[in-house]
Amino acid sequence: MTNLPTYTQSGQTVTFDFATNLQLTVLTASIIHVFSDRGEPGASYAIEGDKQQPTAFTVTNQGDHYDLTTAELTVHLDAAEHVDVDDAAGHPLITAYRGNRQLLDKGVDKVHQRLVEAEGHSISGATVEDNRGYQVIEALAPDEQLYGLGDKPGYLNKRGYEYDNWNSDIPDAHLETFTKLYKSIPVLLGLKNGHPYGLFFDNPYRSHFDLGKESAHYYFYSAVAGNLDYYILGGASLKAIVTNYTYLTGRTPLPQKWTLGYQQSRWGYSASQHEVQEIADELEKNDLPCDAIHFDVDYMRGYRVFTWDQQKYPSGPGQFIAQLKRRGIRVIPIIDPGVKQDPNYAVYETGVKNGYFVKSPDGKLYINQVWPGNAAFPDFGRPAVRNWWAHNVKFLTDLGVAGIWNDMNEPASFKGPIPDNVVFSDQDRPATHQKMHNVYGHNMARATYTGLKAQQGKRPFVITRAAYAGTQKYSTVWTGDNQSIWPHVQLLIPQLCTLGLSGFSFVGTDIGGFGADTTPELLTRWIEAGLFSPLFRNHAAMGTRHQEPWVFGEPTLSIYRKYLKLRYRFVPYLYDLFAQETQTGLPPMRPLVLNDDQDPRNREINDEYMVGETVLVAPVVQQGQTKRLVYLPRGEWVDFWNNREYAGHQDIVADAPLAKLPLFVQKNTLLPWGPAVSHISDQPDTTMTFRLFGDHGTYDHYQDNGTDFKYQAGEWNGYHIVVDHDQVTVTLTHHGYAAAYATIRVALADRVVTLTYQPATKTYLEQA
Repeated sequence: MTNLPTYTQSGQTVTFDFATNLQLTVLTASIIHVFSDRGEPGASYAIEGDKQQPTAFTVTNQGDHYDLTTAELTVHLDAAEHVDVDDAAGHPLITAYRGNRQLLDKGVDKVHQRLVEAEGHSISGATVEDNRGYQVIEALAPDEQLYGLGDKPGYLNKRGYEYDNWNSDIPDAHLETFTKLYKSIPVLLGLKNGHPYGLFFDNPYRSHFDLGKESAHYYFYSAVAGNLDYYILGGASLKAIVTNYTYLTGRTPLPQKWTLGYQQSRWGYSASQHEVQEIADELEKNDLPCDAIHFDVDYMRGYRVFTWDQQKYPSGPGQFIAQLKRRGIRVIPIIDPGVKQDPNYAVYETGVKNGYFVKSPDGKLYINQVWPGNAAFPDFGRPAVRNWWAHNVKFLTDLGVAGIWNDMNEPASFKGPIPDNVVFSDQDRPATHQKMHNVYGHNMARATYTGLKAQQGKRPFVITRAAYAGTQKYSTVWTGDNQSIWPHVQLLIPQLCTLGLSGFSFVGTDIGGFGADTTPELLTRWIEAGLFSPLFRNHAAMGTRHQEPWVFGEPTLSIYRKYLKLRYRFVPYLYDLFAQETQTGLPPMRPLVLNDDQDPRNREINDEYMVGETVLVAPVVQQGQTKRLVYLPRGEWVDFWNNREYAGHQDIVADAPLAKLPLFVQKNTLLPWGPAVSHISDQPDTTMTFRLFGDHGTYDHYQDNGTDFKYQAGEWNGYHIVVDHDQVTVTLTHHGYAAAYATIRVALADRVVTLTYQPATKTYLEQA
């Protein structure tokens, strides 16, 4: 008989009397919080509000262990503090590893390591024992796949690799050997023998995941400091795991509709009004739809944030921004956290006066270097500093900008990394850079979101490079400084899909590549591959080959235009998916395994993705390839281009000449089909078209004003469209938005059915 610890229960929290107390808190039937207080103060940055729901559960003494059981999960806890988890059917999901770690032997002693490094090689990523902090070690089943962790480069299934959570600005080409990048999102999703689960480790300190690299028998999480603080996520499918995780950490808010349009950017555009004007003119001249131009650091006065260099914009920035807006193009300026050290600069002066910048351990202002040279760093952990930053945003919103792009907020620094002991704040408590580093970008995004929302009264459009779990509540993200190389267009799919699994639905990558020089073929395949990435932006670095589509002439220009115009046709579908995402947390762009985790073939596919449930995208991501193998998942599929039908659960060979993106729609699907436009208007559409792929279908469509938060008070419309035996019906299922479509068209195989709105009865009747 094992001596189990005693326990006490308070509400839905059960505290077990170990040397360091261990708490199990039931939040819902499928979310259980595991916590052991190691003396680290502070609340979660990822989770806001009380997530606990009234939930029935039992605690049972089984002699050698306790069972805590809900309707969805059973947690087993023994006297050695091993935490095991089964689903409701008794399938093991998480099993604590009972053995000892076996450090990975790479066959290099210290003498040879010095020789190898002297020759210029690196023995990187070596797994080592770390006695600081704590570890959580779980057994690995032979058939177990591991997903998640945000923007980490590499493949969809992370098993066999190791990763670090330490937000890092790395200019080198991002490859699967990298253990860290700009974001730290410590959520892990697993399929153990086909049974899904999730683990979210809510610890902002530097941490590490080894997902079976050290040993095929276990995976582990370790952190250098902080409390033992993690969440067990259950659910009947990977979809349910993502829904539960985003219930916990928050969901991407419904974006403004125009943000789903094409966006053009280059570091260097904003160096002069003339150059931006030329870009806008070329977009219009070449019939290229576009909704935004991004302004990189050159628009500022000497890289001072919240300034505008008037000399570069002789007509005045406000007037120029208004001029672009009248042409349908919005302006998105960049903002970095580093504030130039200049006593004659109001932002710096105010920050110093109020103690808003981080300090060295000796109490002096901490200074490092970024774009403006010597710079101070706002202490975003403090609410007062976030409020100050939000107020500074008004300088830009008064000029008419449509959103803000946050960069360099890992935080990056030019003169060596910021030391771990630099003094930051955790809310209003003293903390260190070691704790606050990974949430720095998160807190900056939160401040920016707050400012935009208060000043514009619209759904804020914030882009951030650095993030932590939960940042999706405030900001869209992009994958940072990629390069114009084929491995990076290949990386696009698993990286963006993994972000989607990790709670980040509004994601994108720099189309064409940020660094290095693109080629016509690479740019063409990139615009095809990224066609459905929610953030749809072409961005390049100063000093690289220009990659605007007109630079390459034909056929690049015509193909690029074709896919930009196709993107705008799909914007209503993407918008519908975002409306659904606010309720489910499921991303519009998703890996095949998310839609069907029981098909083993879906679990390792890195070169295809789904858009919602019904659109399959299989881009070419290899140089010179004009055919490719496509796996069609369950169901029946229709080739988007020629309506040829295929059965699912098979591989087909798809023709893919340079101008063709292999694209398939599930048979008997209705899809909204947006109008052919050059810009997305804030004015309501009067007509909506739906296309039928197959013989029959149903679809639920969402409509609101596309800009503000009135939908949260019920100001939106819901439409249920049914095609059955050539009969088309449209039902207005929710009518809270006055601008219901006057006309709805449904394109069938042989005809177009037109229905008109009858205001008196709030119904749609087919025209004769």
